[in-house]
Amino acid sequence: MKRTRPVILGYDAVSPLGIDMKTQWDRAVRGASGIGLLNRFPLREGFPVKIAGQVANIDTSAYPFLKSRDMALWTSPVFSHAMLVVHRALKKIGIEITDDIAHRVAITFSSAIGGLDAVIRADRMWISGGKLPHPFTNANSCINMVGGKISIMTGATGPITSTITACATGSTSMIIGALFIEQGMADAVICGAVDFPLVESILGGFFTMNGAYRPKEGHPEEPPEKASRPFSINRRGFVVSEGAGCIIMANKDFAKTHGLSPKIEMAGWSMTSDAHHFVAPNLETVKRCIAESISDAALETADIDAVNAHGTSTKIGDKIEGDALKEIFGNSIPPVSANKSQTGHAMGASSAIEIILAMEGMLQDTVLPTINYTPDPEIAIDCVPEGARKIVQEHVLKNAFGFGGCNSCIVLRRIG
Repeated sequence: MKRTRPVILGYDAVSPLGIDMKTQWDRAVRGASGIGLLNRFPLREGFPVKIAGQVANIDTSAYPFLKSRDMALWTSPVFSHAMLVVHRALKKIGIEITDDIAHRVAITFSSAIGGLDAVIRADRMWISGGKLPHPFTNANSCINMVGGKISIMTGATGPITSTITACATGSTSMIIGALFIEQGMADAVICGAVDFPLVESILGGFFTMNGAYRPKEGHPEEPPEKASRPFSINRRGFVVSEGAGCIIMANKDFAKTHGLSPKIEMAGWSMTSDAHHFVAPNLETVKRCIAESISDAALETADIDAVNAHGTSTKIGDKIEGDALKEIFGNSIPPVSANKSQTGHAMGASSAIEIILAMEGMLQDTVLPTINYTPDPEIAIDCVPEGARKIVQEHVLKNAFGFGGCNSCIVLRRIG
């Protein structure tokens, strides 16, 4: 049976590089960094995390729905930012989800952390003053409520699910969306992810588990923009950031009916589980995920023109990804772009944002750079360290690997 490969109709994102796509792309091409001093909350004396990738405030004057009385109840920023990127993505492609198509539009938009900030805030208020939680506290913290609010906003009534696979959540949302389309359960899917984890206890937890960036003892303090350095010999952990990315996909008939001419399709994908360790990746299952996604696209490794890496800037994670690429591609590893060098690690939203940057790069014949790169002799890959590189890309591999051993790899194909 001939398989249905979904096409990409449109996308939108917010990230530490900017709150509109043009700004983000322009800054990414220039090799800019979105990492700066952490000011999301007052830093206590001795708090170990001092830098982050923060999203600038949104000018809500252009988006009245974000200023509504209802939105005041949804205090976690995951809701406003998720709804913003979905709203803009749909507007860009000119689709309104009317009653005649609503039941054929699915939602897999999700989050890895969700609105946990609302519960933490309520807990602190309870401890300090005995004040009962706001009635919307639990609703704010319910991860599937992100998709629920998107459904309410757009009117989409097709299948809905939360694809929580830690740092791979954005990629997994696309894979599950593709399966909905392939199984005939939907004609179009609102995919993507959002995370705003810059909360004191969450950041402290990432630090104590040796994941978050920590400066080298006894050395001068580094500029924040130099801290995220995937695949570099001097990498010292990921820089926690925030953001959201929405990808609208559909089958080809839906695109044709709505007069759309998509330029990218999801050519292949794979998901594997490490069954290994709660954070350290497993080379064999990572490697298999990459290989299966290429095979699923009916391609050979030589057909892949570029790789958009998971590349978090951790010692073990980057080494395993580099080893997997070496074993899959041999001495012909395509150019590898690690966007987290510029955006930091937006948890579940990271792969959604990175897929969007990769797709924009395909349309612009540009592979983004990996900034702050100092070669590691144990990871022999071309990280495009000199700056954005002009490369025509027909096929791009996107890697995403999450805590708990959740691996999701996608191959994108340029069709227009």
